[in-house]
Amino acid sequence: MNNLDIQAPVQFTCLYDVREIMAALPHRPPFLFVDRVVGLEPWKNLWAYKNVTIGEGFFQGHFPGTPVMPGVLVVEAMAQASFLLLAFSLKDFSDLKPSDLKIGELNGRIGYLASCDSVKLRRPVVPGDRLDLEVYFLRLGSRIWKIGGKATVEGHRTAEAELTATF
Repeated sequence: MNNLDIQAPVQFTCLYDVREIMAALPHRPPFLFVDRVVGLEPWKNLWAYKNVTIGEGFFQGHFPGTPVMPGVLVVEAMAQASFLLLAFSLKDFSDLKPSDLKIGELNGRIGYLASCDSVKLRRPVVPGDRLDLEVYFLRLGSRIWKIGGKATVEGHRTAEAELTATF
């Protein structure tokens, strides 16, 4: 899928909560930017969200009197969601893995964001927002993968990007 206007499933259910997310990601608060995974199409798409609260540490300096979530952290949230797409697809749907994909277990391996392309920051994210994340694979290899993603608040696009990640 190569389209930033992904249609999410009609009904969301909580597939993975924060405990399962923390078991899959090495990130911990205050640098964990995914609270819940609400939709998963294995090996293709993932839908998640981050509840943005005034208690986030970055709001103390960005900006006093006008708190705005830094755009790079919105992109980081998409990157974390993309690793969850890979981790949960591999963990719970390995039988659906594309036959030409040569990737082993992720245990003990850390994914790193390698590049960000076509990043567009369209609207500020502020305390009280629910940052909805949609990510999907553009290309998936054994050590490098390319991800498309978008972030929205109340249906309004806040950011979009193409990310490259590696182990």
